[in-house]
Amino acid sequence: MSIAVSTSEARIKEVTITEDTITAFLTDGRTISVPLAWSWRLSEATQRQRANYEISGDGHGIHWPDIDEDISAEGMLSGSPAKKPVLVLLR
Repeated sequence: MSIAVSTSEARIKEVTITEDTITAFLTDGRTISVPLAWSWRLSEATQRQRANYEISGDGHGIHWPDIDEDISAEGMLSGSPAKKPVLVLLR
């Protein structure tokens, strides 16, 4: 018998952010930790901006209003880092 937990069932109850990592503690007891570098906005944000977050979508994600960043529990579980947009200069 195989038991698997769907990523869509993942709900965040608590978050900690260090200089290097974003750690989400899930309601089912799992802990997800990803590099802060996965979010270029958070990497470039101040410590105060990083500390100002809301758990959103009934625990499905985290939102940082000061920098307009959102990270989902599903994205953290599936390994989906955010890509920094490329600036193209036109002449």
